[in-house]
Amino acid sequence: MIRSELKVGNKTIGDLDAPGHPQGLGFGGEWAIGSVLMGEIIRPENRAKAVGTVQSGWAVGWGVEALLYALAFSLLPEEWAWRSLFWIAVLPAFLVLYIRKHLPEPELFLKAQALRKKNATHISPWLIFSPSLLRTTLLSALLCTGIQDGYYAVTTWLPTYLKTVRHLSVLNTGGFLAVIIIGSFCGYIAGAHLTDRLGRRINLIIFSILSGVSVYFYTQMPLTDAQMLVLGFPLGFSASGIFGGIGAFLTELFQSEIRANGQGFAYNFGRAFGALFPTLVGYLSQTMGLAMAIGIFAGGAYAVVLIATILLPETKGRALTSLNS
Repeated sequence: MIRSELKVGNKTIGDLDAPGHPQGLGFGGEWAIGSVLMGEIIRPENRAKAVGTVQSGWAVGWGVEALLYALAFSLLPEEWAWRSLFWIAVLPAFLVLYIRKHLPEPELFLKAQALRKKNATHISPWLIFSPSLLRTTLLSALLCTGIQDGYYAVTTWLPTYLKTVRHLSVLNTGGFLAVIIIGSFCGYIAGAHLTDRLGRRINLIIFSILSGVSVYFYTQMPLTDAQMLVLGFPLGFSASGIFGGIGAFLTELFQSEIRANGQGFAYNFGRAFGALFPTLVGYLSQTMGLAMAIGIFAGGAYAVVLIATILLPETKGRALTSLNS
């Protein structure tokens, strides 16, 4: 939930609430652990499908959030509506605790751990910045920065854009978001399967181009409300589909001993910058309008994805290795 008191054009946004995606430490840590765990269990030919399908749960959670958002702001005073959503959001954390308790460690991790104990070796978390790994670490972080900055620039401000620029009611905004969320779910699944079929890099290239084109049409073209409703599907499809293979790609870029460190750093480095983008979009919107600000930041972010993807190696079918192999 994002609360803003910025100006959009000549209008003050005041205390509008935009259901976005929190940038907390909890999610960053759990994503890094969960994606590594799955990546080390699943065979290479199915790795992206498995990790990407699990990530599609993000769209399910977003859909529940949008529904609760519409209900809360329809039934409760504004000052209580957004607070109630925060309290509801606490509940899924208990499910995480249950899952953590009952999931076994991957065999690959246990073997690497046993080998380290046998040889009495210590792996420094700073090893990902060593000369032999620095290029991979920095390019991975750049890739995740572009993916997440583009996503947050669009999704965080979208409800505010629909409400203040398109003058839609809370309930109508929910309808537009529903189309985008359905597109997001389909995008996660499609991206996951295409990553295993076509390769990690080609999937990122395809979806970054689709995302840039979708954002341009959605924010820069003079569309009717009906056209925007239809275009919401490809917007959600492309912006989320780009995530479909990122977990598998990062898992294969780093060796077993440093996988969680490397993958966690790259993904959360991108999220750290993604947390700044909604604020930057808001400030830029004061001089050029919200639609143009979203388009500039999102378009630039997806250009960064293309650059990083071209510079990284293809890892499709790569077996997971250790530093000593």
